[in-house]
Amino acid sequence: MSNERRTPINLVVLGAPGAGKGTQAVDFARRHRIPKISTGDILRDAVQRRSELGQRTKEVMDTGGLVADELMVAIVRERLTRQDSADGWVLDGFPRTVAQATALDEITVGQGVLIVVDISVPDDALITRLARRRVCGQCGDATSVAAGEAVTRCARCGGELVLRSDDTAAVVRERLRVYAEATKPLIYYYASRLTFRAIDGQQSQPAVAAALTAAVDDVLAAVSVRISVSEGAAG
Repeated sequence: MSNERRTPINLVVLGAPGAGKGTQAVDFARRHRIPKISTGDILRDAVQRRSELGQRTKEVMDTGGLVADELMVAIVRERLTRQDSADGWVLDGFPRTVAQATALDEITVGQGVLIVVDISVPDDALITRLARRRVCGQCGDATSVAAGEAVTRCARCGGELVLRSDDTAAVVRERLRVYAEATKPLIYYYASRLTFRAIDGQQSQPAVAAALTAAVDDVLAAVSVRISVSEGAAG
């Protein structure tokens, strides 16, 4: 895709825990030279900036509470107005609810096309994938260990590889239940839109990356055709 584009690429990546949305969001943002913005990044940045929103966020986080939709939306709104977002952005972890999605629609009015791509992976495959995931206790890199494979050290830094406590089968099932209950309705919210696509997340990482790029290109082409037809009809 050419770096010369008429409209920004505003991309929301959806997917259940373990679907690979974080990895793909980082890769896509890097290749397109736009910021990858996650909810964790936004919250930490807000606190570090010591703004009014940051202070309110810190108070909630310090007490172990969940950041309310209203506050989360306000923080996202502020983040997306910064200069580095002028050519677009990739959102990972927001929106998480239909209420947040409705707010994002309002935030992005007049700021280009909002593209939503769901990385789809069946629950059974996610449970198996996460059970094989090991994270380096030193550098944080994640790797997949095949069944019966005795890999205990990180290939990058030599640190010890560990199974995250939230990657055990019982915890993963609960995370998937919560996702289905709270976040999966987003798919139904977006599914009928011209700018929504679903891709197969069971492929290799490079194949998923190619599918994500193809999905974005397809949306931009479809939107361009619709705009051209509308302008022709108006003329």
